[in-house]
Amino acid sequence: MFALNDNKPIWIRDDEHGFLLGKIIDIGSDNVTVQLINNRTTKVVPYDSIFQAEEYDKDVDDNCALMYLNEATLLNNIRRRYKKDLIYTYVANILIAINPYKQLSSLYSIDAIKRYNGKSLGIMPPHVYAIGDKAYRDMRRVKQSQSIIISGESGAGKTESAKYVLRYLTESYGVHNGQIEDRINESNPLLEAFGNAKTTRNNNSSRFGKFIEVHFNNKHRVVGGYISHYLLEKSRVCVQSKDERNYHIFYQLCAGASESTRRELRLSSPDNFHYLNRGCTQYFCNSQAEKLLSKTSRSQDFISKGPLHDPQIDDLNNFNECNQSMDQMGLTTQDKLNIYSTVAAVLHVGNIDFEDNPESTKGGCKITSTTEKSLSITAEMLGLDQNDLRNALITRVLMTKTTSRSKETVIPVPLKVHEAQNARDALAKAIYIRLFDQIVAFVNKSIPFSSSTAYIGILDIAGFEYFPINSFEQFCTNYCNEKLQQFFNERILKEEQLLYEKEGLGLKKISYIDNQDCIVYYLISSYIIADVLCLDLIEAKTTGCFDLLDEESKLPTPRPEHFTNEVYNRNKDHPRLNFPRKSKLRTSRGIRDDEGFLVQHFAGSVVYSTAQFIEKNNDALHVSLLSLAQESRNSFIKKLFSKASEHEQSVGKLNFISVGSKFRSQLSDLLNKLRQTDISFIRCIKPNLQMVPNLFEGGQILSQLQCSGMVSVLDLMQQGFPSRTQFSELYGMYKSYLPKELAKLDPRLFCKALFKALNLHDTDFKFGLTKVFFRPGKFAEFDEIMKSDPKNLAVLISKVKKWILWTRWKKAQWCVLSVIKLKNKILYRRQCLVDIQRHIRMHLVYKRYASQIRDLVKVKALYEQVSSMEKIVRQMKFNKEKVYKSVQKLRQRIDQLINEITNRSVNSTYIDNAYNELVSLIDREFRRLKHVLAQQEIKEEEHLKKIQMELEHEKTKKIAEKKRLEQEQEEFRQRSAIAQHQREQAQLESKLTADETKYQKKHQVSQTDEEGRFAEINERERRDYDLARRLALETGDEADLPQLQQPYRRLINQKYNLNRYSYSELRDLINTSCDWELLQACREELHQRVKLFYAWKSKNQKRKNSFALNNRMDEVDEQASKDILNNTVPPSMTGGASMKKVGQLMTANSKKPSSGKVGEQRYFRVPFNRPNDQNRDTHVEQKKKGWWYAHFDGKWIARQMEIHPNQKPVLLVAGVDDINMCDLSLDDTGLASKKGAEIFESDFEQEWLKHNGREYLKAHFRHISSKYVVQLLQNYR
Repeated sequence: MFALNDNKPIWIRDDEHGFLLGKIIDIGSDNVTVQLINNRTTKVVPYDSIFQAEEYDKDVDDNCALMYLNEATLLNNIRRRYKKDLIYTYVANILIAINPYKQLSSLYSIDAIKRYNGKSLGIMPPHVYAIGDKAYRDMRRVKQSQSIIISGESGAGKTESAKYVLRYLTESYGVHNGQIEDRINESNPLLEAFGNAKTTRNNNSSRFGKFIEVHFNNKHRVVGGYISHYLLEKSRVCVQSKDERNYHIFYQLCAGASESTRRELRLSSPDNFHYLNRGCTQYFCNSQAEKLLSKTSRSQDFISKGPLHDPQIDDLNNFNECNQSMDQMGLTTQDKLNIYSTVAAVLHVGNIDFEDNPESTKGGCKITSTTEKSLSITAEMLGLDQNDLRNALITRVLMTKTTSRSKETVIPVPLKVHEAQNARDALAKAIYIRLFDQIVAFVNKSIPFSSSTAYIGILDIAGFEYFPINSFEQFCTNYCNEKLQQFFNERILKEEQLLYEKEGLGLKKISYIDNQDCIVYYLISSYIIADVLCLDLIEAKTTGCFDLLDEESKLPTPRPEHFTNEVYNRNKDHPRLNFPRKSKLRTSRGIRDDEGFLVQHFAGSVVYSTAQFIEKNNDALHVSLLSLAQESRNSFIKKLFSKASEHEQSVGKLNFISVGSKFRSQLSDLLNKLRQTDISFIRCIKPNLQMVPNLFEGGQILSQLQCSGMVSVLDLMQQGFPSRTQFSELYGMYKSYLPKELAKLDPRLFCKALFKALNLHDTDFKFGLTKVFFRPGKFAEFDEIMKSDPKNLAVLISKVKKWILWTRWKKAQWCVLSVIKLKNKILYRRQCLVDIQRHIRMHLVYKRYASQIRDLVKVKALYEQVSSMEKIVRQMKFNKEKVYKSVQKLRQRIDQLINEITNRSVNSTYIDNAYNELVSLIDREFRRLKHVLAQQEIKEEEHLKKIQMELEHEKTKKIAEKKRLEQEQEEFRQRSAIAQHQREQAQLESKLTADETKYQKKHQVSQTDEEGRFAEINERERRDYDLARRLALETGDEADLPQLQQPYRRLINQKYNLNRYSYSELRDLINTSCDWELLQACREELHQRVKLFYAWKSKNQKRKNSFALNNRMDEVDEQASKDILNNTVPPSMTGGASMKKVGQLMTANSKKPSSGKVGEQRYFRVPFNRPNDQNRDTHVEQKKKGWWYAHFDGKWIARQMEIHPNQKPVLLVAGVDDINMCDLSLDDTGLASKKGAEIFESDFEQEWLKHNGREYLKAHFRHISSKYVVQLLQNYR
């Protein structure tokens, strides 16, 4: 039995638990078979669904400290910490917060606040206080405002986290017992009462977004604050689902108000109010509060089912807290009564009902007799005349102008029942919205600030929402979350990588699923690339959903069906838009195409029902109602509607205000404000759907982590440097700790000296152009070292001085070398100037004496003829001295003429005559010499024959020597056959055309793009399925499984489909099959599987992280020499007919056994270092290179041997040790073209036998897959 992955556990993806532990028991063509550890069942999954597990059972504060950093280990670390009530975890500088759904009072005590005060991130355990303190310290350090973005799903604990951050800032950096600080904290109960409500997923869900600014003065103390709010859910005022409630204030007022107040406001049980009795009417209260609850305030559901329970909510006590909060804000008793009266008025407005009026000839309606009392109470509380209010609710007015005069005519138009109900609901929503605005204004007025140098903003906004029926509120909320997710991508992923590139850190880019196309989708034409067509699905002008909704609302008869069809028509072929029938949730597929649309958000696909989009997008309030409220006798109501006239349109039309446009404008302002600040992120996670403590639902938590971008952050932080600071800032932080001689250093030199003195590992930091970057947690360690005891600081300073002296000495050496180089350059240039002067002088002289020089040259040429005559004279045997004297006279004549030309001024005619005379004399003498020489040649004939015989003898001797050399080189030529083969192979490879190479590169790029596209499609499919599955668990519905896609993998052998065979079955086939074609197909399939397995293993290898155990650099074990793995040859360069031709040329190592069909046998040897020894700080003797031997039987390796000094040799044989052997084919390794790698069979066998290779083969005889090795073993015997 062989062990895959060294029998180590791995994580396998699971819908319910997120991931489960298992072990790999088989590897397939595109997948692996895993046996689960808990129940021993097996699953077949693709490679992208399994991840390496930690080898040690532990949890860490920062997920970047994990040995294997992936989404599985991230989830497991969070799970382990959650079981210990450790709800906070870091991913670098990002905080993950799990909602515990129980009180952890000791975690947020005053002592806890003091412990985190002034501590760098990473020194203390993860906490929301640490993020608050980091924001404050960054604000002081860089003198820039900060923002903390708290995001997550509904019920994840965003509001509570925001409250704890506020408390930390005011307690730590405010004036103790200060009124401003108390008001900032006490504003939360008031805002929660009017802006929070119970939903099916969160008992205290914020139905609005808020951005809280805490302002600081020049002394960095809290001086005030400001709250901006966004998109309060208006529709909740009038209607809620069965298990949800209206805003808390309605129930708190009914339960907690005094008896006299309830009588004055005509309040009773929630069952008696139309705006409350269609939802949940139970109160939140504990056993003590239940006893204090008035019987007249109890609903039937409360009596039969009892109260609702939540540790954070109690309607009775929360009303008292809200009342106290108003007192803290400085509101008077009359102000509070006005607020409560307005809230009660909204409830009474909802009780007004309508019926058809039989007396109306225009189909109008009237108020029912049973609700006349509610009309009277409403008119009294709003300060309106009862008849005026009745007429405004059942009619609307049209104002017309005559052509002759400018007078306006009022025409009353009766309203039908549903139109009157809409007008009533619009009035209730308008009152409550303006009341909420006034509450926020009260809070801002109570926390003013006169001067502010910076602020820390805390953003708490509704998380991503998805329900069985999603309407306009969910559309706006999810649009907001899309923008925030895009901002997160830009700030954390895009800008981080751009900063690395700008600073020159040289880190690879990280891919992530960008949601830009959901907000702005670009389609680039293949013909005109410059033409970019923007198809903004949500916010584009004229084609986006918001603009289409506004256009539809302005039509005379707007219809939701027409709006839905326009969305489809204007955004055809958009990748993020689809029909409801494409949803994975079966109930959503029942929505017709013209009743809704599906949007693929970053978190998953959501189906929106457009039935109420138009109504909810309009702040539709009749002019008659608006005018009536503006003329109210109640000063408070009149003040609420005082600004309404600014938006008033022409008389007779609806006062149309687009909610979507207003929200988009607010969101744009918010994002601009965030971009001007430094950002910290808190990602809140909801542990379970039941909202109970100690229940960890891994599947839905993993979905939240993926949707929040944390998985992409893991990839970035794996090689990233999240902490960074300017050189000057780092210098300023520690300048006070240093002596004067070091405090004068240049900031960059100071940082380098400091890091060298601290012996910081090079992998823990990187120097950019303007900043120094730290690995996660390393900045905090550095800070602690710098602020340590004085003795350690003194040692550190001495090290800094030593390093500075060393660097200055090196710089001095470099300066000396530079001076020497400059001196040599000056000398070289001086010599060049002398040469230039010399050549110029020569040119001037030549120009002056050109004619004389030409005559001298012509005369001196005669010396050559005289010299030829002298040679002939030396060959003469007779009268040699006499002839030699006559030749010398000619030479003297030439010398005399040259002397005359040089020293005397003679004319050219004289020179020509003398020259001609000399030429004729030389010719006569030359002819005479030739005649004498011809006579002498006759006598030399016999002598020449003798020389010829000697030459023939020498030639015979050379031929014999040549034959002897050829015989000596015969053996050398045989040994050079391998080198000749390599040269011919290189020549064949060089003949590949440029088109083939270009095609191969294009094919590789397209294959990579295809794999990336499939990965993105599969990720979106998984997210859609996770979202649908979570919704199905809530509603009892069913969700369709994701349709995962994989790139097409060509069958290795078209004749045999080997995908159905397991890894062990393939090995058995190789060992037992006699079919040569099947055997080759099995071997190729086997090696392909091993190759894919090791590709996954390499991708999921241990991190080279200083956090790893014993600070060792962990690496994945290699199956072959690193030199081979780094120099693999592309298949296109080694395949095809060219390789067949090369194979025919190679015969040096070929063996033809007596039986069986065996391929070509080739042997190789390359040097290598063992992976475990490469990074050890050992002696030189222990770093000697070893040797890696390989025997290839055809394309695939048959035997492998590793020999290393002072270590036991490793012998491997195909069929026995396949999983540990080189998984590359001979062509892929590039060994055939590696110079000096190929050896003779005798050399390999000598080493094999020397290290007990024969015994190893005997011990595993039955499992050997190579037939050649089997026959070789028989020869051994």
